[in-house]
Amino acid sequence: MSIDRATSADTLDDVDRIVSAWRRERPDLDVTPLEILSRVSRLARRLDLARGAAFAERELETWEFDVLSALRRAGAPYELSPGQLVLETLVTSGTMTNRVDRLTRRGFVERNPSPTDRRGVLVRLTPAGLAVVDGALAELLARERDLLAELPADEQSALAGQLRRLLHPFEG
Repeated sequence: MSIDRATSADTLDDVDRIVSAWRRERPDLDVTPLEILSRVSRLARRLDLARGAAFAERELETWEFDVLSALRRAGAPYELSPGQLVLETLVTSGTMTNRVDRLTRRGFVERNPSPTDRRGVLVRLTPAGLAVVDGALAELLARERDLLAELPADEQSALAGQLRRLLHPFEG
């Protein structure tokens, strides 16, 4: 098994075994990207599960948290236009209309006329929406801290920088 010298036998993971098997079966290919991106993929799955569990504590769907958190991040009075919400959550305007309707029925948001555009509306967090998104965020952060617990703070910071650099070409 061709494993990096810094990796000891007791720290091998499933990805190491997969990469080793591919190197054996396809020595003609450089499978190095698997060492990073397979782990990112597995972490993403763990993160999805942690998020789902955190939001379930508040009886929220992931998409509900996305919309509510976009409003929360906007700052007081916690309101955005539907178009701004579309940009923040990367969904279509039709999807956003449906989502705002559903969140309105749950009492988490309200629609108000725009003070600057007679035809426009603003979507605003209600006190119930503010409470649920704040609680869900606190629960999510606790679960995310657990996912990162194996890394000291300096390594978390270094990893964040490396991932930022990796993502940069893909984000506007």
